[in-house]
Amino acid sequence: MADIPRVRSLFTHHPDYSDLTPVQYADGLSWLLSRGLVTSGGHSLIKVDSREQRDGEAALDGAPAQWTPEAEAARRETGTAGERAVLHLLELSGASRVVHVAAVSDAYGYDIDAESGDGTTGHIEVKATTDPTRLVIHLTRHEHDVMLGDPDWLLAAVLVGADGGALNVVTVDRDWLSTAAPEDRDRRAQWESARFSIPDHAVAPGILHASGRRLVPEVTAPSLPVWGLSWPSVGLPV
Repeated sequence: MADIPRVRSLFTHHPDYSDLTPVQYADGLSWLLSRGLVTSGGHSLIKVDSREQRDGEAALDGAPAQWTPEAEAARRETGTAGERAVLHLLELSGASRVVHVAAVSDAYGYDIDAESGDGTTGHIEVKATTDPTRLVIHLTRHEHDVMLGDPDWLLAAVLVGADGGALNVVTVDRDWLSTAAPEDRDRRAQWESARFSIPDHAVAPGILHASGRRLVPEVTAPSLPVWGLSWPSVGLPV
């Protein structure tokens, strides 16, 4: 398999790949790296079934790419770690009720049902990532519709560390999510999943209910900014 410099040269100079700019290809590589589909050493975790070989490189003309079991397992492991981290933070924060509903069913449209010591209820959808450079989440249509009808629904984004703990937790502004979501323009078709790149102005530290009450204070922040954010931390260590 070709390394990153050789593939970058191919995309930059070969006329078959001039439909995109080098910057767009670089953004694509950044996304692959952030999703763990390419290692920092340039090794791909995607299997490509090529039909021919050209100078030792896999042909790129229409070869289907497939998720590997390793990549899928890593994605699920990160998601599970994020949910466990939020459960742990809620318990540390003195929540009077914490129920991991996602372990029972996906039909709820959120992962955790919690109630803080002051009676504030939170229906928490957890999105987890290991990428501190940018916050990108995927929201299903069902999660979106539950958000619109449930005033207690909120989205917590978790930066998961190597040990599975939470390095940072933020709440994504639900009004921003509602505004940024796609619109159905034809009743014969509707979107089922959408990818959101969350800007820094659309997040708040900790787990924050729409009423302004906090279920979890901000987590002790790393020394470097996370998702372009930086604030003094006075919250819970994990």
